Amino acid sequence: MKPIHIPDSDEELLADCDVFTFRSSGKGGQHVNKTESGVRIVHRPSGLTAICRRERSQYLNRKRCLLTLRARLEKLNRKEPPRIPTAIPVSVKRKRRESKSITGIKKQLRKKPEPE
Repeated sequence: MKPIHIPDSDEELLADCDVFTFRSSGKGGQHVNKTESGVRIVHRPSGLTAICRRERSQYLNRKRCLLTLRARLEKLNRKEPPRIPTAIPVSVKRKRRESKSITGIKKQLRKKPEPE
């Protein structure tokens, strides 16, 4: 996937996004019931969505939402280095076999004794 350009300023990033406001739930009483303080930002090029309704003001929710969106875009751009498989050491294989045999012995002891 092609890396997504992340602008430095919030205004440039908001130009690439759709911003929706809504009435959020939670604490705040009448204030939160009559103001649209919840913010949902959709980044058009990538389709990523960030939602914030934690704060009582739309301004703070928008700031928090932009931080979340930036973090998600950076994570999307980050390319994980390929994992180089390593051989399992002999000591680890031996310990695994020993623990398996101990588990097998425990399970055999749980069986009903054979009638003589």
